[in-house]
Amino acid sequence: MDADTAAGIQPGEVSGALSVLRPTGVEPGVLIHPTAGRRLATEHWLLATLPPPLRDQARWEWQQYRVAMLPLGGLFSAVRIPECLLAPLSTSTESGGLDEFLAEALDGGPVICDPRFFRYYMLVPAGMPATLHQMAEAWRALDVGCLGSGSYLGVPRLDAVNRDPGLASYWSVPMGSTAVLCTPLTVARLIAAGRHCVEAEPDA
Repeated sequence: MDADTAAGIQPGEVSGALSVLRPTGVEPGVLIHPTAGRRLATEHWLLATLPPPLRDQARWEWQQYRVAMLPLGGLFSAVRIPECLLAPLSTSTESGGLDEFLAEALDGGPVICDPRFFRYYMLVPAGMPATLHQMAEAWRALDVGCLGSGSYLGVPRLDAVNRDPGLASYWSVPMGSTAVLCTPLTVARLIAAGRHCVEAEPDA
């Protein structure tokens, strides 16, 4: 997943994407953000991690494979957490129960699941606090990783919100709006809670 190529972001692209989110009035005092417009703005924001010549390729990958490889460290980074660290935190045994738990625990912050390797990726701001990077060293034993500049992540297209029979990556917690990400402190607390549960379990 690591790569040496850094992503380029053109000035004005993010603000251009945000302009799509301009609300539409329905009646006095009521404003809505059309779903299609919000999704398009979010897609543009994600693609802004790539230089312009590569964006059409990413769109094609979304259409053909459901997942496109996007560089981290420009607009957002990711914290990789194994499913075995998160599963004990959810009391639900039903399919999708962990996804629902994460949506609540992370206040709707976006999460990508790679079911092939039983890993979850919490999307966080590109400039993660130094304290989070310091904690990452202690998290290595838990197979938790902080992925930023120099790393790529398989990002599903925005309508991929359910587990696929082919085990393709999907949005465990969908990205609801442009640039809305998980709070690093909340992610750190989630990891700490998962670690506590795992360490408290009796040896098999």
